[in-house]
Amino acid sequence: MPSKLLIEQNMPAAENPLDNPVTTNKSQSGVQSLEIGLSVLDVLIDHNEPMMLKDIAQVMQMHPAKCHRYLVSLIRKNYARKLDDGRYGLGDRINTLAALGHSGFSQNNILERLTHIANEIKDTLNCGVQIAKWFSEGPIIIQSVEPDSPISIITRIGSRMPLTTSATGQLFASYQPDAVIQPLVTAEWQKDNEAIITEKWQNFSHLQAKIRTQGYATVTGDMLMGINAITIPVIVPSFANSAVNLSAVSGKTASKGLPLEYAITIIGTTQQLPMSEQHNVVEQILAIAQRYQIA
Repeated sequence: MPSKLLIEQNMPAAENPLDNPVTTNKSQSGVQSLEIGLSVLDVLIDHNEPMMLKDIAQVMQMHPAKCHRYLVSLIRKNYARKLDDGRYGLGDRINTLAALGHSGFSQNNILERLTHIANEIKDTLNCGVQIAKWFSEGPIIIQSVEPDSPISIITRIGSRMPLTTSATGQLFASYQPDAVIQPLVTAEWQKDNEAIITEKWQNFSHLQAKIRTQGYATVTGDMLMGINAITIPVIVPSFANSAVNLSAVSGKTASKGLPLEYAITIIGTTQQLPMSEQHNVVEQILAIAQRYQIA
């Protein structure tokens, strides 16, 4: 059996979890508390941005303490999360479910074609490959493909990748507006003082410019010692077209302002993915991606 090295992001945990007893409504043959919990989730989905507890409770016409218990349960199952400022937002399970909306087996399905590309890259390079999609809180892994090798490195689907230490995060951070990226990046440096954060942001801005110029991002052991990664952007120029083009982005293409929602990351050991060969690896990836373009 191949040994698997699993890289996961720690999801936000609920504070002071409270037990939420399940009651049934016999006349309706349903679970009333589940229906209420889903209604709380509906409020977060409909609002589509983080909310304070009192605002959620007001919409639900529910006492805040009772509403908090439902939110704790949703957080436990990763359908909701609590932000540092005390607001509540949607959790990674919702992002995963949204990503699954792209799944299926239709000819024009984006994720299906990206998965074909990922599998061919995996067979060519014998490395792990993951597909990420950009969401409001950062890049989320929506597909992972592991190689047929004794040691494989995979990332759990639904994991949120850090913007500062992962190739996936650095890549997405380079193709999003600073107004979106800077608060998310600063949150990853929250333990540092203001002067250090300012210096780090200046260095990160230089890194963003470099990534945009070369058209891909790389890390060498930033998340895990001995593990390298290369991430290339994938662009979907038109969703309205039944024939969607998929192409890896170069710095020149990205400058046209085309939307960046997806990226492909190749992960391997220093032996599988030596950084001295990164240019050749990127050329191989681009060649594979080009074969899946549909005019």
